[in-house]
Amino acid sequence: MILFPAIDLKDGRCVRLRQGDMAQATIFNEDAAAQARAFETGGFQWLHVVDLNGAFAGRSANAPAIRKILSATQNPVQLGGGIRDRAGIDGWLEAGVTRVILGTAAVRNPLLVKDAAKAHPNRVAVGIDARDGKVAVEGWAEESSLSAVDLAKRFEDAGVAAIIFTDIARDGMLAGVNVTATAELARAVSIPVIASGGVNGVQDIERLANSGAPIAGVVIGRALYDGRIDPKQALAAARG
Repeated sequence: MILFPAIDLKDGRCVRLRQGDMAQATIFNEDAAAQARAFETGGFQWLHVVDLNGAFAGRSANAPAIRKILSATQNPVQLGGGIRDRAGIDGWLEAGVTRVILGTAAVRNPLLVKDAAKAHPNRVAVGIDARDGKVAVEGWAEESSLSAVDLAKRFEDAGVAAIIFTDIARDGMLAGVNVTATAELARAVSIPVIASGGVNGVQDIERLANSGAPIAGVVIGRALYDGRIDPKQALAAARG
């Protein structure tokens, strides 16, 4: 299982939100590039970056900070937030992002996702963010009628690299990851599924690893920043 430490960007700063609420942002590092280096030094081998301003604006809004992150780390970076057209997809992949995450676009324009995945094999992921089982879009501000499983199945044969599944109700709340919903999704599709939202400690990583479902990874945010998770213990749990 791969661990993805998260850098969520608001106004160029590294923050964490509670349930996606921009008004409830805690700044953890003014220097996002330095945070990226720290995660690499700590032994992590991937990085999960989200442009929060971009998710609400519908276009990339933290490009300078993202480019500094790309320059600061050798780790592959997956990037989401405000990437909703082919120019944005191609531009970030050319800039050095390993894979882009398409969330709102997956609901609004699934053909874009499929075309991009075909043009960029293994470099396009789908972000599925759900509240009470229903997919939310536009920076989680709007709820659709789709279930997470239904949306995931639309891309079953599209060649997407992964699905990042976030339980919005738990995101940033340290309430524990939703193992049941994540495992259900992972069993329902052949696409690798990455869990996100609510990770509170190493026990959450162990629960995902021991779920019996083919869960490929987990995104860790607030619990890393406030010290609830020790990087070495987390990495050992993921390997085990």
